[in-house]
Amino acid sequence: MDILSRLGLAGLLAAAALPAAAQTATGYQAGDILVHASILGVFPENFASGVTIPGYHVHVTSSVSPELDGSYFLDRDFSLELIAATTRHNVSVKDGGSVVKVGSTWVLPPTLTLQYHLPQIGPVRPYAGVGVTVAFFYDPQRAADVTKEGGFRTGVGPALDAGFDIPVTGNWVANFDVKQIFLVTGTHVDNHAVGAIDELSPTVVGVGVGYLF
Repeated sequence: MDILSRLGLAGLLAAAALPAAAQTATGYQAGDILVHASILGVFPENFASGVTIPGYHVHVTSSVSPELDGSYFLDRDFSLELIAATTRHNVSVKDGGSVVKVGSTWVLPPTLTLQYHLPQIGPVRPYAGVGVTVAFFYDPQRAADVTKEGGFRTGVGPALDAGFDIPVTGNWVANFDVKQIFLVTGTHVDNHAVGAIDELSPTVVGVGVGYLF
C-alpha cells in the first residue's frame, strides 16, 4: 500500500471515529441525569429600593442554605436544570445613620435554566446558562411593635448561570456554580401606611458534589 493510500485510509478511520468522539466531548450524552447537593450562599445585592418614607431604603441580609438541583441532558451539549432551596433573610430599612428592623421572611426561589456545556478542558467540564426564577416569600415574622402586617410579593425575573463540574471518581463530581438573579419585589407594613420596593437581585454561589445517573 503506497503512502497516499495509507493517508487516505487513516483519514477515513479518523472521520469515522470523529462522531463517536464528538458524542463525549462534554462528558455527557442525551438522557443523562446529574444531581447536585450543595451549600449555597445567597447574597442580595439590594441594587435599588424605594420607600414611601423619604431617605430610607430597604436592606435584606445574606443567608446560607443547603440546596438540591437536578439536570436532564437533552443532548451532549444542552441540559435543563431545576434548583430547589429555601433561605431566611432579615429585612430592615435604613437612612444611612439609623436602622429600623422590619422583620424576617423565608424565600423559596425555584430556578429553571437552559445550560450549554462546553467541551471538557482537562478535568473541568464548564457550562453556562440562562433561565428564569420565581421567588415565593412565606412565613414573614414582624419585628416587635414595628409592623402590623407585611410580606414580600412573589417576584419573577431572569437568571444567568455559570459553573463547572470536575469528575472525582466513578460517577461522582465536584461542582462550583454561580447564579445572578435579577429580581424586584415589593412589600407593605403598618396597614399599607408604608410601602417599599426592592431590587433584591441576589448573587447565588454554590459548592457541592454531584452524581451522574
